Amino acid sequence: MKNPYFRKASLSAVLLSLVFLTNSCKKTASTTTTSALPTITTVGLIINLTSTTAQSGGTITSIGGSYITEIGVCYSSTNKAPNTLDNKVTTTLTSTATIPVTYATDLTGLTANTTYYVRAYAINSGGIAYGNAVTFTTVASLSGVSTTISTLAGNGAAGYANGSGSAALFNYPMGIATDASNNIFVADSYNNRIRSLTTGGLAGTIAGNGTPGYSEGAALTAEFYGPSGVAADGSGNIYVADFGNNVIRKITAAGVVSTFAGNGTAGFVNSTTAASAEFNNPAGVAVDASGNVYVADHGNNAIRKITQAGVVTTLAGVKTAGYVNATGTAAYFNNPTGVAVDAAGIVYVADLGNSAIRKITAAGIVTTIAGGPTQPTLLNLPVALALDKQGNIFIADEGGRILECTTSNVLYTLAGTVGTTGLVNGAGTTALFNNPQGIAVDSNNNIYVSDQDNSSIRKVVVVKTP
Repeated sequence: MKNPYFRKASLSAVLLSLVFLTNSCKKTASTTTTSALPTITTVGLIINLTSTTAQSGGTITSIGGSYITEIGVCYSSTNKAPNTLDNKVTTTLTSTATIPVTYATDLTGLTANTTYYVRAYAINSGGIAYGNAVTFTTVASLSGVSTTISTLAGNGAAGYANGSGSAALFNYPMGIATDASNNIFVADSYNNRIRSLTTGGLAGTIAGNGTPGYSEGAALTAEFYGPSGVAADGSGNIYVADFGNNVIRKITAAGVVSTFAGNGTAGFVNSTTAASAEFNNPAGVAVDASGNVYVADHGNNAIRKITQAGVVTTLAGVKTAGYVNATGTAAYFNNPTGVAVDAAGIVYVADLGNSAIRKITAAGIVTTIAGGPTQPTLLNLPVALALDKQGNIFIADEGGRILECTTSNVLYTLAGTVGTTGLVNGAGTTALFNNPQGIAVDSNNNIYVSDQDNSSIRKVVVVKTP
């Protein structure tokens, strides 16, 4: 049996700032001579919003007819279509920059609890081009979000032990999930087990005997091979993305393990019979209210769907890696790893290789919510995501951060610092993680993170100020 490939990333520290990315160069910023205006859109997310500051920016997809002399954002609290006669923050586009290019700027000196309108702009000899207007409201207090990070279970040492708090041991935990009763489940990958965890930090074992393999039956004698993703349904069943075995497993509430879909062969095969379908290193799994299971099929660059009747289809994506927003198999992903589904059946994807969070409707229409190849520092290899009941998205970033993308299109860094590793508890960005791989949120909006290289489960408590 081949060894499973466990995802790793070694990341350099990068701060969100003006980004120039060479990406399939179509033309440089100084090659044409006509007077057409640039083509520009305003970045939809507002970054790290407080009472007096925010970050916004734009994406230039065409320089138009001549070299761009100035780029930036303009904003106003009264003009719903702000222009450069209003407040603006400027920067420059170098002559060697290649298109498309995404940039970010800092807005400072804002007024608390005030609605603003912001547009990106770019100037060339033809005039000023504006992006679409984006609206945001500053928070009432100095900082809209504060967090406290603690270690729920584990102590930084890899091993296997059930127990409470620091007495519990994990070995490279990956996926993590909660159920309606706030029970916590962990795919303990190097222990080849599925673990349980209470909100008080008491760890147990649900399934797996610790030996890497592929066997069914009674939960504690069954075998897994590098389990990666885990999800719970409303009937007490647990679904596992068994990464090394290329299958999706099911653990019933009665403690019986079976194969829900796949046959152990790495491949890309849809089927009306679950046992005839094939997956390639499935990494993430989610289940909706109807019992449909969604899979981030990491090695196939696709999102798969499995019905309770065992019909396996491709919801979106194609085997070739890429970055395209489209419908169904016309869309492209790059090593998707995390997947979540909301009450309306909309699927959200942590598209690791594209540094993006993607959204798939029930009709298979794929769009990007945040990040993308032109913004590699906005999300630094997002590996997992979870949703709360309000639809806010929580993201585990392999770079060492925990982020939230709100329903108001505001992106907050809740905890951690990109590129800086450690096992440090505390507040906000002073806390440190080491290659977080899974994230879950309970009914009380507590966030749980499987901190892989620290072999620990961390807890993030968020306090938001109106």
